[in-house]
Formats: sequence, C-alpha cells, structure tokens
Amino acid sequence: MKTLHFDCFAGISGDMTLGALVGLGVDPEYLRQELGKLGVSGWELEFRRESRCGIAGTRAVVRLDDAPEPHGEHRHEHQNRSWKDIRALLSASGVRESAKARALDIFGRLAEAEATVHSVPADEVTFHEVGALDSIVDIVGVALCLDALAPDRVTASPVELGGGTVRCAHGELPVPAPATLLLCKGMPVTTGGFDKEMTTPTGAAILASCVGAFGTAARFTEINTAYGIGSRQMDKPNVLRASLREEADGIAGRGAEPWLTEQLVQIEATIDDMTGEALGFFMDCLFEQGALDVTLSPCVMKKSRPGTIVAVLCREERLARIRETMFTRSATIGFRETLVKRLSLRREEQVLTGDFGTARAKTVFLSDEPLRAKIEYDDLARVARERGISLDDAAAWITGH
Repeated sequence: MKTLHFDCFAGISGDMTLGALVGLGVDPEYLRQELGKLGVSGWELEFRRESRCGIAGTRAVVRLDDAPEPHGEHRHEHQNRSWKDIRALLSASGVRESAKARALDIFGRLAEAEATVHSVPADEVTFHEVGALDSIVDIVGVALCLDALAPDRVTASPVELGGGTVRCAHGELPVPAPATLLLCKGMPVTTGGFDKEMTTPTGAAILASCVGAFGTAARFTEINTAYGIGSRQMDKPNVLRASLREEADGIAGRGAEPWLTEQLVQIEATIDDMTGEALGFFMDCLFEQGALDVTLSPCVMKKSRPGTIVAVLCREERLARIRETMFTRSATIGFRETLVKRLSLRREEQVLTGDFGTARAKTVFLSDEPLRAKIEYDDLARVARERGISLDDAAAWITGH
C-alpha cells in the first residue's frame, strides 16, 4: 500500500507542505500550469533549495506583484475574501475536479472552525491571512500535489503545535490559535517544543482533510523522503518531513491484523450534582482538550441518587490536559483511570462534489477491503435543509442511489 506520511515534529503549514510534496517529485511546471487555471493573476510560484539546521529541502515561495519580499504563511493581508468568495472562485476555476474538491474541503474546514470561533455563519467568515492570494495558491497547490502523487492513504505523526503567542488580524493570540485547536480535534498533538506557532490553521486543515490515521508504521519500505522548508531561521529545524512508503503491516500495533490496535487511557467519574446543560459544556471542553471519545450514561448512586457516569477516552500524551479539565470543568472531586486497548478499523475520507456542493464521506476498511461508507452528518443535514428534503433523500442524492 503506497502511503504518504507527514512527520510533523516541527509542525506543519501550507507552504511547508507544498515544498515537501514538490520535493517528493511533483513537477513544479505542472503545478504552475494547473494553478494558472484559477483565473487570477498577480502571483508567481518559486521553489528554492534551502536548509534549516543543516537539513536541506524545498521552500515554496509565492511572490505577489505588490509584495517583493515573501514571508511565512501569514504573509499579506492585501485582500480579504469570505468563504463564499473563495468557494465561488474555486468552483468557477478550471482546476481539475479531484484537486478542486480537496481544496474546497480544506477551505471548508477552515471556514467552519473560524465560524465556531467567531460565532457567525460559515458563509460570512472573512479570511484574512488564508484569504490572501498567496495562501490560496498554497492550498490549491497542495491539493494538486496530493492528486498527482495519488497515495493509497495518508498518515501523520503526532503534531507539534508550538508555544508562545502569534500575531494575526484579530490581535495577539496564545498558541495554538483557537481555529488551529478546533481543527486539531481528535489528533495526537504536542506543545512546547518551540516558542513559536509551528502548526498554522492551514496546516491543521490540510491534516484534518487528508490524514486517515495518526501513528508510526510498524513495517514499511521507504520509497522517497523530502523536506519542506519553513520561513524561519531557528535553533531547531523548521522543516516538515514527508515520506512515500510502501507499508507492509500498517500503522503502529497493527501487525498482521486487519485493524489498528492502540493502548489508550479511559477516565471514568460518577457525578450527581451537574445539570444536563453543564454536562454538555463539560463534554465540549473535553473534546477541545483532545479527548477521542466522551460518553454520558445514567446511573443510580449511593442513597439512590440519580447520577451520570462520564467516560472519557484519550491518548496518554493528552492525559495531563484531560485531568485538569476533569477537575476544573466538572463537579467531580475524583475519578478512575484504566489503561485500555482499542481496536478500530482503518478509515478513509473522500470528498464528493456535485449540484449539492461538497460532501465528505468516510469509508471503513477491513485490511484493504471496503466494508461500508457514510456521509458526514453535517454535510447531510446541510443538503437536507437547503433542499427541504429528508436525510435519507439527501444521502441518496449525494451518492446517486
């Protein structure tokens, strides 16, 4: 199975991803020709050989007519575009359909995250940094590279988010930025390895859009390795490593079994003095801190008091944050922790396009055999509301059945 793997030990951004994928063999001239089909002018895409801390790689640089000196991903705010504007631009472009669908999905995830952060409808979200032309070129370029490399699946390591603060259009924010944190929901992440923002919202959206599993392959044959160079000169390598691999046994712990086996931590508390609304807020807080799953079950406690069992599943690297959230966002004064083994099927996400717009579908596999597919509820509900039809009819329309 040909796998594209991102090693995000120094985070990930749009320009670093584009540089790494070109380093894996995507033809720069092909990219320029396809990007020319966006129908916008005023930019030039360059690829340079640079190094960071002795590691050589490819740096992607988008030069704009009104900006002689390019910078990092948050580069220019010369033009702000809404999600509606960008969707119209991409939909009307001549970019190949499969890459267009991927780019729309990445931007759609960014829009949803920003809409949640600012409490506005997604169509009203105005992108600042990622609405600039250079960032549009980065995202569409990454989508074209993924289409050209055509891996059977995409995996990634735990993602370094960085530390400190970052200055953006809304002022100075702590790292990770709110949108980045939302986009990283469910991903294994690390923080504090750097005192700068290392994973940008665009980088997080790329991972959320294309990565099917996080972990390290148990057995694989390395085909090619490349490094995407970041814009910063630091005392640590500001690079993204990307690998093309032929995997023998899949990701960590899977061995010869046709499913993924992981060791996780289950936290369990029984609570009898929180309202349903407070428990719902508590659940949201747990997911924001990296919980993989949270369930609430009714129970009867001592003295026949009705209560709720809160069960949380997380990876060990998120344990400290989950513990703090248990004590600070709930009424519990104690909980139980158990090491558990989780077996799960491999999942891959596909972006469907049509008259309904875009919709995400997840397919689960047993070994390499697809078992079943399901349209994401949010996309299904959106189509049903827009058309005034049932969820079943929306699913039939999207899938063509």
